[in-house]
Amino acid sequence: MRFAFKLILCVLLAVAVSFALLAVRSGDPVYTFYEWMSPARFQQYDQLIRAIAKEHDLDPMLVKAVIWRESRFDPRKYGGAGERGLMQVSEKAAKEWARQNKIANFRVDQLFDPKTNLEAGTWYLRRAFEHWETQSDPLPFALAEYNAGASRAQRWSGGAGVADIPVRKFLQNIDFPGTRKYVDSIIARYQFYHRRGHM
Repeated sequence: MRFAFKLILCVLLAVAVSFALLAVRSGDPVYTFYEWMSPARFQQYDQLIRAIAKEHDLDPMLVKAVIWRESRFDPRKYGGAGERGLMQVSEKAAKEWARQNKIANFRVDQLFDPKTNLEAGTWYLRRAFEHWETQSDPLPFALAEYNAGASRAQRWSGGAGVADIPVRKFLQNIDFPGTRKYVDSIIARYQFYHRRGHM
């Protein structure tokens, strides 16, 4: 009985290691073993993400990549600086969203509701894209702004009025290692979803 248990454990471990090696070799190390074992958690909001991303003219795969990085799909996540929910929306950003969209009686705890969180987060992300629409590739700029704020992203770009700063130069200017890592990890996840062909 003990031998059979050890054998099963060894087989499971071998499968896990093989899967991890396959993911790395295929260029998809961001596809975690946990996602493979528990896909439902990572797909439960897909329909809602598609609908709300479309409203804000964003690629749903990008919105999902942001959620993956921000909360790993935990709608009750509470961040270190008070960010809440799936897209880790800050109180300040949420209040801007509520004011702009004339949402009466908004309470910050409503950000734990997935739909409300996605509405506020995608609105904020769309606004960041609009700030950088003159760039040939606005994605890294918008993600940096989403993570660290508009004023820091402007500073890293060289200030207001910069016509088109190369992405590499912009990323080099980011003096928050966490933000650089944040931008890189979301872009990698976004590319992974596209390679896979679906969310």
